[in-house]
Amino acid sequence: MATPTYTLIDSVTLGSSASSVTFSSISAAGKGDLVLIAEASTSSASHIQFRLNGDSGSNYNLVNMYGNGSSAGSYASSNVSVGYFTTSATPTTGVKTIVNASFLDYSATDKHKSVISRAGKSASGVDALANRWASTAAVTSLQVIASAGSFQVGSTFHLYQLVSE
Repeated sequence: MATPTYTLIDSVTLGSSASSVTFSSISAAGKGDLVLIAEASTSSASHIQFRLNGDSGSNYNLVNMYGNGSSAGSYASSNVSVGYFTTSATPTTGVKTIVNASFLDYSATDKHKSVISRAGKSASGVDALANRWASTAAVTSLQVIASAGSFQVGSTFHLYQLVSE
């Protein structure tokens, strides 16, 4: 049986605020999945979004379900210019959001890319999303974006490659 291995591609801890963080050293020759683990707080209520390979065209689609313990809902959108890790932009400023996202089969060039993620905020609950990036290009860069304000000092972002050998 194959043993999965996580290999750290890059890690960023913000020493100053930033509106986005970009991982640009992703090898298109890799196999397996990419996994992003982020613990980030923003300077204002903000969605946490992403772009792959700098693509800002209307090439992202998503389905989301969310809940906070007393209410739940869902949301879907197509042909948008970014992917989403969170769709609820109501957290208290400075409250950390933890994101765990998997970019499935990121280097394949024969299919669109699927992204499965979940995010939790103590102030507003949990988001679980499925995104599709309508491109057959291998993922070579990932930009994580605060939709409003900026990520605060101390926010951390870790990008891993998950492979089975």
